[in-house]
Amino acid sequence: MTTVARAGRTPALLVLEDGRTFHGHAYGARGATVGEAVFNTGMTGYQETLTDPSYHRQVVVMTAPHVGNTGVNDEDPESARIWVAGYVVRDPARRPSNWRAVRTLDDDLADQGVVGISGVDTRALTRHLRERGAMRAGIFSGAALEEAAGGRGVDESALLERVRAAPEMSGADLCGEVATSESYVVPAVGERRFTVAAIDLGIKGMTPRRLAERGAEVHVLPATATLADIEAVAPDGVFFSNGPGDPATAEHAVELMRGVLDRRLPLFGICFGNQILGRALGFGTFKLKYGHRGINQPVQDRATGKVEITAHNHGFAVDAPLHEASDTPYGRVEVSHVCLNDDVVEGLRLLDRPGFSVQYHPEAAAGPHDAGYLFDRFTALMQGGSPQGASSLEGQRA
Repeated sequence: MTTVARAGRTPALLVLEDGRTFHGHAYGARGATVGEAVFNTGMTGYQETLTDPSYHRQVVVMTAPHVGNTGVNDEDPESARIWVAGYVVRDPARRPSNWRAVRTLDDDLADQGVVGISGVDTRALTRHLRERGAMRAGIFSGAALEEAAGGRGVDESALLERVRAAPEMSGADLCGEVATSESYVVPAVGERRFTVAAIDLGIKGMTPRRLAERGAEVHVLPATATLADIEAVAPDGVFFSNGPGDPATAEHAVELMRGVLDRRLPLFGICFGNQILGRALGFGTFKLKYGHRGINQPVQDRATGKVEITAHNHGFAVDAPLHEASDTPYGRVEVSHVCLNDDVVEGLRLLDRPGFSVQYHPEAAAGPHDAGYLFDRFTALMQGGSPQGASSLEGQRA
């Protein structure tokens, strides 16, 4: 339970599952919240971050020291609500200054019941998470913190027990909690050239818009959609979206992906969709120590050698061979993109069927536009072309 209280500097406490604590002041709603603590390195784009369904059940730490200066508008949200479980900032803006702002970030967090904390040394907190790894955390303020104090000093041990009792992200099946329950259509911009069936595993609003800009009528289907639902749309291509949770739990999505592969339909996956494709092909997935989150992550397209600055939001990755093509039940597959920070797989390309995926977010919301060409690759696949040219590994050997 949370209550809205904006005025004053209400004490707040952040408790990590390894026992480390950070004191600060309430930001947004007052109350208690628990989730997985992760950090985002983006200097801008906090509104898109907050409304990204992939952040469901996560306490997001912003490494940028000053947050909230552009306020909140009604054009930039990636979904109908804020999804983060909690929000941690160092220096919140005293007042927004942007011509599109209609309210403050503090008010938006409070109105949607999102418990946050400000005045925290987010640099120290981020270094701690990099060294120890992403972990469960709780934010406590207002009545939740007063109850823990009981008229005396705060009983941090009791709060720590609440944090450690929360479910971990490993093994969490969450995409069904954020996906649409009803199908809907995003019409093509201009002449309709293609029909796309988009499986919503936690889709961001900008993604179907990017497809629509290229002449695609996008039918967004629930995570529970079946092959019959896809075939009813008569799609030229199938898209699997981003989303939260552990891909090892997404059995339905994996089987659905295999059905698409069996039918040789052109396919494109982003983020969680990349992990689902990896599992459908027979690769494993694993949890990263602290994940990739932000809009400044360097990724190399191995077909061209070009390095893109990309937007990321993932805590799991595909375990696939980096330096050679793999034989799978659906033909040969290779790693098409790789993260230059840590060699994590950032993309898969099918060599014998029309399909590919990337681990990052090419829709640039928020984020750079370097990877927008991937939507063009997908439209080329739906036209029957081979937009990626030679195998990326062949290209490196040439």
